Amino acid sequence: MADGWLAGRRRGVLAFGLGAAAALGQAPLGFWWLTLAALAGLIWLLEQVPDRRGAFWTGLLAGAGYFGLALSWIVEPFLVDIARHGWMAPFAVVLLAFGLGLFWAGAAVMARLFSVRALGFVAAFVALEWLRGVILSGFPWAMVGHVWIGTPFDQLAALVGPSGLGLLLLLAAALPVVWRWRGAVASLLLLAAVVGFGLWRLGQPLPEGRDVMVRLVQPNAEQALKWDEALADKHLNRLLDLTRQGTVADLTIWPETAVPYMLEYAPSVAEMITSASGGRPVAVGIQREGEGLFFNSLRVLEGEGSEFARYDKHHLVPFGEYIPMGDLAYRWFGITAFAAQAGSTYSAGRGPVILDLGTFGKVLPLICYEAVFPRLVNAAPERADWMLQITNDAWFGVWTGPFQHLDQARLRAVEQGLPLIRVANTGVTAVIDARGRVVKELPFGTMAVLDTGIPGALPPTPYARFGDGPLAVLLVGLALLAFWSRRKAPIDGPPPPV
Repeated sequence: MADGWLAGRRRGVLAFGLGAAAALGQAPLGFWWLTLAALAGLIWLLEQVPDRRGAFWTGLLAGAGYFGLALSWIVEPFLVDIARHGWMAPFAVVLLAFGLGLFWAGAAVMARLFSVRALGFVAAFVALEWLRGVILSGFPWAMVGHVWIGTPFDQLAALVGPSGLGLLLLLAAALPVVWRWRGAVASLLLLAAVVGFGLWRLGQPLPEGRDVMVRLVQPNAEQALKWDEALADKHLNRLLDLTRQGTVADLTIWPETAVPYMLEYAPSVAEMITSASGGRPVAVGIQREGEGLFFNSLRVLEGEGSEFARYDKHHLVPFGEYIPMGDLAYRWFGITAFAAQAGSTYSAGRGPVILDLGTFGKVLPLICYEAVFPRLVNAAPERADWMLQITNDAWFGVWTGPFQHLDQARLRAVEQGLPLIRVANTGVTAVIDARGRVVKELPFGTMAVLDTGIPGALPPTPYARFGDGPLAVLLVGLALLAFWSRRKAPIDGPPPPV
């Protein structure tokens, strides 16, 4: 009994360590090869587990190690007002790590239903990871396939999306476990084929962009001081000075919730903004009130401060921008959302919209973490010419969160074949072309502007046209292959010989 307990304990420690090692492939480190090796080790370890219970705990601990490290930035919002919220930080990271680790545990248990458990684990893992991005409003951050972003492998997302990148990674990890050296050869051939496709795609020319001057403003306002009433004028004047700096731009863009006032209560601010731009359009991140509700919005102003386009964020961050059952939480406990400064929470907008900005083309606006959801981008009512993400990544700290957020925006560009312009309060402010390459950027944590044109767009990609449908077909085929192969051992017996 003691020997079994010790063996299980050692297996748990190893699983946790493999999960943590796999997280090192995420930005900013990008050690994708370490993620690949760690997942191969985890799949091998699951082959040694004697029963469902052991598989569950092995998967759970591996997932907890992975998410605990990859999402360690989650403590940062609690440290903005440390006296009030700091005590929640350790609970947040532990609960999130083990909560998301349940998806890995589920895949480990489901794998035991298949004759070829390693391939069954791959199919179950990718399916459950896709589900993670959907249920309970969805949280597709730190998907394992994100480790490919910034390499030629990421071009596969134009065909099969982010879950397809995860399928590639896990298949490459599983094949050597199933078929030893023959599987290793097959894995290398698979990776070589995808690299070849990626290099070919990256080598193709891009269409000409729009010959306009767009100014991206990065004010670098410290989150802890951003809503200090005594500093409101200082923060607004900083934005105005950056807007009027040098040659006047054709279009100026400010980041999420950049304006420390609401136009409903301070209408003169709109005229101050367009005066700084010489009457030319300025897209500002700002809070808005309408019919007693408050919104996190993008408003495009021009002329003498008139508004000609607007978007209200529709996919809100749970606990960050709204609290489930928020009215009761506020009335009974005084709990408010971290990011919502107007009222206790924000209200959701109508849904994805395309803003027609005339000379500047049709744009799909995304506010903050809306850019991490590929399905939201695919749900746009029509094809845009480019995408615009405004964000306040000061909430995510300075180490990992902002760079992971940038990577996911890059992946949306690959998936859609559309350029994406990203404007962030503290960074990373960047211009991303239609194949996901960063062509211009501002240093993180600096106050500066970036003047740019608008890169050209590609025709709709297969993923833009068909979404996750092709991936579903691939997963069903893999699951059937793993299930119908001749079973060598009972479901809860020792692993079959390979």
